[in-house]
Amino acid sequence: ANAIRADKRRYTHKSESPKHFIDIENYGENAIDNMPSDWQKAVAKYSFDTLKKYGYVPYQILIEYDSLVNAFRQKKADSIIFYADDLAHYIEDANVPLHTTNNYDGQLTNQKGLHALWESTIPELELSHYNLHSKHKAKYIKDKPAVVWNAIKCAHDLLPGMLEKEKEIAKNFPDTSKYIEKMYYGRKTKVYSDAFAKQYAAALGSSINNQLINAANMVADFWYTAWVDAGKPNLKSLYQFTKKDKKQLCKELKAYKRNKLPQDNLLRARKE
Repeated sequence: ANAIRADKRRYTHKSESPKHFIDIENYGENAIDNMPSDWQKAVAKYSFDTLKKYGYVPYQILIEYDSLVNAFRQKKADSIIFYADDLAHYIEDANVPLHTTNNYDGQLTNQKGLHALWESTIPELELSHYNLHSKHKAKYIKDKPAVVWNAIKCAHDLLPGMLEKEKEIAKNFPDTSKYIEKMYYGRKTKVYSDAFAKQYAAALGSSINNQLINAANMVADFWYTAWVDAGKPNLKSLYQFTKKDKKQLCKELKAYKRNKLPQDNLLRARKE
């Protein structure tokens, strides 16, 4: 439930939205390679109003990281969980290609609805076939800005292929079968059909799954690095696991290692 808290804030706090994306094209030519790594330098170069307008998720990740380090130092369990969750959310957003462009929903290329298709519809349909197990071990990050901007660049580089493959699959679908209407918040909304989504997913191959794993590994690295930079505080006293907790954790870890979390009905996101 806490993983989507930052998204919920977008409906109650006007300042929240630009923390989730960056319309990199609007910052000038080769901006992805040339934007300052430091927040204050970015504000000085572009102005805060510009950053609010075009988004600043790379900087928000680093701001959130510093907050998590401080929470670890103070050994405040609630604060650690709060900032760890928010940091993870912004890192995950940075790994979504459509969070790195002004064509954020395919609206500029007559592919409106692409955002939900890539980010929600396809993962929900294909999750049981995904590899959710990673052998990655959390490692210390020396150059935090470099890792963040590399993630932005890798995600952004996927865009041309995503757009082109959608156009190719669309040749097989008239609008009557390409889209369906669904009710969202009491309103009818046109979205891509499941039939289209499945063909598009096949064309994309493992790219969505790869980004999912990349984001998870990056979250692990940033959490671990924040703990190290905080002085490796002993956190055992902050939460006492019950026998029931330990049994459930053991069960989930076994399923995770076998890549069977969805099949064993243990994936918490699915339950929520």
